[in-house]
Amino acid sequence: MTVTADTDAIKPNLFILGAMKCGTTSLHAYLADHPAIFMSAVKEPTYFLDRATLREMWPEREESGFWRGEEYYLELFKDAAGYPVRGETGTNYTKLPRVPDVSRRIADFSPDARFIYIMRDPIKRTISHYWHDFRRGEEKRDILTAFRQEPHYREVSHYAMQLKPYLDLFGRDRVKALTLEALNADPEAALSGLFEWLGVDPAYVPPSLSTRKHVTPQKLRVARGSGALERFRRSGLWDRVGPKVPRWLRKTGRRLSQREVDREAVSTAQAVEYLRPLQRPEADALAKLLGRNFDEWTTLYGPGS
Repeated sequence: MTVTADTDAIKPNLFILGAMKCGTTSLHAYLADHPAIFMSAVKEPTYFLDRATLREMWPEREESGFWRGEEYYLELFKDAAGYPVRGETGTNYTKLPRVPDVSRRIADFSPDARFIYIMRDPIKRTISHYWHDFRRGEEKRDILTAFRQEPHYREVSHYAMQLKPYLDLFGRDRVKALTLEALNADPEAALSGLFEWLGVDPAYVPPSLSTRKHVTPQKLRVARGSGALERFRRSGLWDRVGPKVPRWLRKTGRRLSQREVDREAVSTAQAVEYLRPLQRPEADALAKLLGRNFDEWTTLYGPGS
């Protein structure tokens, strides 16, 4: 592949860092609507992960091949010349300690970059993360056992730990933190503040503002057994052969590979009680780091706060 535009004129200078399950897909779309902002058509190219880590974290994205090099990655931005703000999103960019050194790689690539880090009530995020993995067939344990045995669920919700490397490398002026709760409560005001911070027209209202993307449904279609059929359906090979498979056979495959689970029928009360005393100190560290409180996180700051 060949990038014909001047590299400096198209290189991304804005990164939505995550956190995962905090509205990054919707935020990416809202920013992409702004006439002065170019957001990559591929929401999460995940270029700044080394290939081995990417293969472990997200094998389907590894198949996309953005790890091949800067020229290949910059093809995503070949039409971005003339836009003052050029960005992409990467929830895997804030998954310490499992995914190290991303902030340093971005600093080497785009030292003047700016960052948006969107968060939500950490207990709600942790539970949503579990359902995300459960839906994909990657999680078979009950929710409480999963949280006790897999620290990664909590690590992604440890926002202070995830955010600090970016603050240390880039400074507070170039890192904007906001909450999903604030975005949902008054999206126009939240986005106006972001646009003003980015130096673009703050009065612009994205037409997609009424649409939320990638919201986990109440009733989940989850993988049966080992999830091998479901993983195949998410693979690059399926992208190539799937359209050639008769519709009736695709529907049969979905029925055989999936079962329905109603999240409302699964109690999370014990999981909440387990997480609350562990995640409150982490939220306190975030409040100290950013110099603000998070009273909107009502699940975290529940009874006994």
